[in-house]
Formats: sequence, structure tokens, C-alpha cells
Amino acid sequence: MLTDMAVILILGLIGGYIFKLMKLPSLIGMIIMGIIAGPWALDLFKGGILDISAQLRQFALVIILTRAGLTLDIKDLKRVGRPAALLCFVPACFEICGALIIAPRLFDVTLIEAGLIGAVIAAVSPAVVVPRMIDLIENKYGTDKSIPQMILAGASVDDVFVIVVFTALVSAASGGEVSPELFVRIPISIALGILLGAGVGYAMKIFFGSISSNTTVKALIFMSISFLLMALEDMLKGIIPLSGLLAVMSSGIVLNRTVPKQAKELSIVYNRLWIFGEIVLFVLVGAAVDIRYALRAGLSAVAIVLFALVFRMCGVFAAVLGTQLNKRERLFTMLAYTPKATVQAAIGSLPLSMGLACGNMVLTVAVLSILITAPFGSVCIDKTYKKLLRKEE
Repeated sequence: MLTDMAVILILGLIGGYIFKLMKLPSLIGMIIMGIIAGPWALDLFKGGILDISAQLRQFALVIILTRAGLTLDIKDLKRVGRPAALLCFVPACFEICGALIIAPRLFDVTLIEAGLIGAVIAAVSPAVVVPRMIDLIENKYGTDKSIPQMILAGASVDDVFVIVVFTALVSAASGGEVSPELFVRIPISIALGILLGAGVGYAMKIFFGSISSNTTVKALIFMSISFLLMALEDMLKGIIPLSGLLAVMSSGIVLNRTVPKQAKELSIVYNRLWIFGEIVLFVLVGAAVDIRYALRAGLSAVAIVLFALVFRMCGVFAAVLGTQLNKRERLFTMLAYTPKATVQAAIGSLPLSMGLACGNMVLTVAVLSILITAPFGSVCIDKTYKKLLRKEE
């Protein structure tokens, strides 16, 4: 397994460096290296690291969402208000509707199966979006209207909504019943995650005030608590709905609100950790991609991804109607909400593993959504923010 980790780090650094030289986002190179080294190409991972890839990807998400919380100011979130809440579910609903329209016309699938295809591609990728929004906040692009804060908050909750919808549709496609309780779980999961995270944040503030350890030790303690929050979500699954990722992020927000100096110091440590986390995350996302299915599906599957993506952008436009954003800022928000990667890699293969007839198609569309939108969205963010957003003095 140590050899596997060395391969991940070396290939990730090489891929990222090559794409930086090409003035493209480094994550594209990392994903491509993961595909090349993965089990469907060169099959370089022999030490069993792919068996724990889901946990390693979750580790990287914990780092980036903690970093997001330590950067977010609750005053900015209050100022954004309604559009941030709408971004949590409106674009995903639009994208699912787009799949419902186009998928039955291109493939022999039922409406439930078309909805399942839409749900698996509807989640925006916090791993792509969040670090870029943090950079914009730190460099004060769009912060006069809290645009990166709005996108960051929406992208973090969007995944919770999509995963619950996906779970309901999987149940329906496999012959089970879709209970209204599944959809009631969405707001409960969000609310409990925020409340638990706020409580943990206040407890951390008191604890850090009572010890004299250096910042690195405090960061390790905080990270351990974050892992326990994620474990708690798994322990309570099926009993109490709880979003561990939202709990992690909201604990960071509370620390930033109550002890901003310590939050800034912790954020610096997490920035360094993210260098490692980013490589592991995106190389393993690439390794999860079965390129054979993507090649087999052809242009029809690409058409589903692109058609649904247009609907998603329309959903983002609808979510920011009535705000003070001008045309350029709305265009940036629409582009910034397109990348997909982590959720698709995590759940795209579930219908196939359950033996559903649409399993291969769902996985194929999930794979293509990563290959198309992760590079597209990251390039759009990196290349347009200086032109479309105003830098706050």
C-alpha cells in the first residue's frame, strides 16, 4: 500500500505540473494520471489502496470543507441569504428534469431510470469548487457581493440533497417503495448537521482557549473531531439523518466567527494539508473511472451530460434572479456551478453493483460527466474570474 501511495503522489505531482505548464488546472492532470494508472488501463495499484479509496477521498473532502468553514464569515452568508439557499437544490432539480426529457429519447430507459441518471450527475463537486472559491475570497474577487461565499455554501449543501434524491430513485428502480420520509430527511439532515457542527465549534473554541498547544497540534485535534463527526453520520444512518460534511464545515464557521485569529492560523495548516489531499483525491477519482464504458456509450451519453448541463445553468440563473448581480457575475456563477467529480465517482457504480438494468448506463454517464465537466468547470473558473468579477479594494 505504501508503494501505491508513492505512485499516487508521484503521478499526481507530475500530472499537475504538466497541466500547470499548459496554464490549465492541475486537477485535470491528476485525474488523467489516475485514469492511466487505474485498473482499467495500466493497473499500477497492486497494494490494495483502491479498496480504501472511498475513505481516502472522504479524508480529502473533510480537509477542504474544514478549510472552507474556517474561511467563511457568517455575516457574508447572512448577506447572501435567499440565492445561497436556492443554489442548494434548484440547479440540481433543473438538471434532473433535463435528464428526464432527453434520456428516454436517446436510450431505452424508463422515467425512473432517466431520473436516476439525472440524479447521479446532478451533484456539483465541492472538491473542485470549494478550493477555488476560497482563493477568490482570499484574493477578494466578487466578495463585495459575496459571490464566492454564495457558491461555496450552495455547493456544500447541494450534495446532501442530491444523494437523498438518488437514494429514493434507486429504491424505486429496484422495486422498492419511495417513502415521503426519505425527502423529509433532507432538511433534517441539513439542520442537524449545522446544529451539531455549531456546538462542536463552540466546544473547540473553549477547549483551544484552555490549552497552550501550538497551531499544528490544534489542527490535528480539530481534524480528529471532524473524522468523528463523519463516523457519527455512518453510525446513525437509518436512525437519525445527519450530514457529517455540513457539521464539519459549520464547526469551522463558528471558530472563524468566535476566534478569527485562531481560525486563520488553523486555515494555514489546512492549506498545507490540502496539497496532499488534492493529489490523493483527484488521482483516486481518476482511478475510479472505467474509460471502457465511456467509449462504449458514444455521443448519446455525451449528449445527455451536455443537455442536462444546460438545464443546470438555467437553474443557477433562476436561483440568482432578483439579486444585485450583473450579467457578468451571473454568468460566472453559472459557469462555476458546473464541475462534477467526487459524488459521481462515489455513487455512479451503485446501480450496476445492485444489478439494475440501467446500471451500465448510469455509470457511463457518471464517468463522462466527470471527464467533461471537471476540466470545463475548473478552466472556466480559473480563466474568467478576473474578467467577470470585480476585485474588492
